[in-house]
Amino acid sequence: MPGTRDLRARIEAALRQDWQRLFSYAHRLTRDRDEAADLLQSCAVKALAAPRGPDSEASLRAWLYTILRNAWVDQLRQRPPSGDDAALGPAGAELWSFDDRLIADLTVRRALERIDGQHREVIELVDLAGFRYAEAAQILAVPTGTVMSRLSRARLALLEAIEGQNIRPIHSGRRHVA
Repeated sequence: MPGTRDLRARIEAALRQDWQRLFSYAHRLTRDRDEAADLLQSCAVKALAAPRGPDSEASLRAWLYTILRNAWVDQLRQRPPSGDDAALGPAGAELWSFDDRLIADLTVRRALERIDGQHREVIELVDLAGFRYAEAAQILAVPTGTVMSRLSRARLALLEAIEGQNIRPIHSGRRHVA
């Protein structure tokens, strides 16, 4: 079937083009590089096995993110409930220098780990992956207005988490004589 071959070629091209972004999204969802790799592999298999897919390239990209997210949700449902998500720890040690951009990136990454999963997810889709509100709504299976309000709350939560990481002076109980 020529249509099926064409779809497969388009899916393969989209996967190659967005592999790093899809992996980044999977890594943010799972907080583990190996799980993210497995999740992305599962997404690729499911996409390539699909009998039909979107016609436009933009829709195809959003469709891949939807498959990835749904695979992650399925994995979460299969896991037994665990204690605390914070016990997962950071995604890995990062080597860094005193480069302002790298410090800002690390600050945002650490803050993303501290905010609610829904907030992290909408920031990842809109601000980091570059999806429009309507595309993110399609991926999350919610109305566009919900994405907009979640994103607003998520950005506020992210700012609060970043502010909470700032170093603050420790005031001693001693009085200094002038």
